[in-house]
Amino acid sequence: MSVLTLASHPRDATALESAEAHHARLAGELAGRVKMLLTAVDRDPTAAEKIHTGLVAFCDRSLLPHAAAEEAALYPAAHHMPEARLLIESLIGEHRCLTALVDALRAAPTPAGAAADARALQVLFEEHLAKENGLVLPLLAMTPGISLADLLADMHHRLANDSSDKNSPEDQHNEEGHDMYEARIEETGDCGGVCGCGGGEKANEPELDVRDVPHAVRHATVFGALDAVPAGTAMVLIAHHDPLPLLAQIEQRNPGAFSVEYLERGPEAWRLRLSHR
Repeated sequence: MSVLTLASHPRDATALESAEAHHARLAGELAGRVKMLLTAVDRDPTAAEKIHTGLVAFCDRSLLPHAAAEEAALYPAAHHMPEARLLIESLIGEHRCLTALVDALRAAPTPAGAAADARALQVLFEEHLAKENGLVLPLLAMTPGISLADLLADMHHRLANDSSDKNSPEDQHNEEGHDMYEARIEETGDCGGVCGCGGGEKANEPELDVRDVPHAVRHATVFGALDAVPAGTAMVLIAHHDPLPLLAQIEQRNPGAFSVEYLERGPEAWRLRLSHR
């Protein structure tokens, strides 16, 4: 069943759906990276350290700049509304908490400490996005005289400028999903036990269960998680039906990048191993 999007202009309805999809991709990639860290922390400290490095890099180039751009371009319009002022102030406070968690993640002395901070970051970020998707974005989209489409365009313009200023060749390498963790795979052929290549227990591969993810953002969540899967590793996808349309979109986005192996074919759950070649 489709979800009705209320907005004062069709452009804002489209912008709202696009923003929710972008949020799903950010949350998906964060969830994928955290899951890989949790999987590796007890099996291979060296792999966990490299995954930790890639997670911090993702936060620095994507999550924290996204929060800063929201505060500069999106939040001021909602803050002027009496009914949203306290909500926006609380969300800004959550941004400070997210920043503090990323700093703690960056400074964590051990993989185990990093994993705990990473999981806390994931939980807070997902709760934060739920408030934005359910309250802030719809309010801006429905308010006459406010163009959510223009606000988001300004926000993404700021993000693009920030990215062009900060990106180094190493950042661009990480952005494509081939973070420092991949170097170990290329050199040794070992995945640290988190992929399906034979370097460890396949049961320890990170899993993404999308059965409870809203349909409108389900595919974007999977795309975000797959962006966190380095070449030579794998992720297990759990769905409530055979995800043929999703697999077609994955192939369209990255032709030949992922191989698919069915581990379970219903009736209640479909489990597929997506291996990044």
